[in-house]
Amino acid sequence: MFKQQHILAILKCLTIGKLYNMLLVYTSFYLTKYLKKPIQWGLPFSISIEPTTSCNLRCPECPSGLRAFTRNTGMLEPAFFEKTIQEIKQHLLYLTFYFQGEPYLNRDFLKMVKVAKNNKIYTSTSTNGHYLTDAVAKETVVSGLDRLIISIDGTTQETYQQYRVGGHLDKVLEGTKNIIKWKKELKSTSPYVIFQFLVVRHNEHQIEDLKKIAKEMQVDEVILKTAQVYNYENGNDLIPLQEKYSRYKKLSNGKYALKNKLDDACWKLWHSNAVTWDGKVVPCCFDKDAKHILGDLQKDSFQTIWHNQNYWNFRRQITKGRKEIDICSNCSEGCKVNFNVEID
Repeated sequence: MFKQQHILAILKCLTIGKLYNMLLVYTSFYLTKYLKKPIQWGLPFSISIEPTTSCNLRCPECPSGLRAFTRNTGMLEPAFFEKTIQEIKQHLLYLTFYFQGEPYLNRDFLKMVKVAKNNKIYTSTSTNGHYLTDAVAKETVVSGLDRLIISIDGTTQETYQQYRVGGHLDKVLEGTKNIIKWKKELKSTSPYVIFQFLVVRHNEHQIEDLKKIAKEMQVDEVILKTAQVYNYENGNDLIPLQEKYSRYKKLSNGKYALKNKLDDACWKLWHSNAVTWDGKVVPCCFDKDAKHILGDLQKDSFQTIWHNQNYWNFRRQITKGRKEIDICSNCSEGCKVNFNVEID
């Protein structure tokens, strides 16, 4: 029932123009794989935009948490956001309000959600759940946000804080209750609420407890996410002991490697991208520090950037081999597995 509502919300945002654009994108991607030559038709139908680089937590594998950015940091401005939406609304189906940082730290975040919804765009975000007060929860439901991912990486404070450094599990659970309460009171099917559990070694034993909590709280879905670890070759304390929850495998020599071999092609480069708070366009969410800036929306249009020489060169490079691009050679997207947990 819940997933049907989720899918229906996406379908409501579809138009003939968006479907045609998606067909162009899919066709050009598969032609590229076949011909080994970059062909790009259409425009991205899914993007991630960054409300802020700021975060209240200090998670050990996150540049925002580590305060380790070398790029400019700041908050997405509503005027710039509205200008961008007006430019891309005809082809954009799915908008994720997340790249780095905690979205709810931007005071205009939910106002921008309303702008996107008014332009028939499916909206999603990911939060650590610490700012979902009763008032903010109500505003979230009223905004029309379609999908709310709440990170909950432990079922006890002791376990939770090992990765979510500086976090408080009780605030996350209370915030979730507030969202569920206002959905009921306002008779709303949105947002579709997801508990996302980043499976690491110190919490993998709590998966069954998580399922019970989610069921009791009437969360719509639970996703177990495998963790990206930057320094994994010699092992890492975050890598789970249960290999099915890991993106990495242990070799006979004791070293670790990615489970799957990645193709010299990347679907993300054809259908989506990420936009920083100040308008820099980067290939995807793996370019967390915006080292590969392909264009600037403060200076050029989205369409100009999408088809410019920088993008063409980047796509050509990846068709020649991932080893030529740092964020692609270390990319674990092909090894990422999300496990949808049955909680009914």
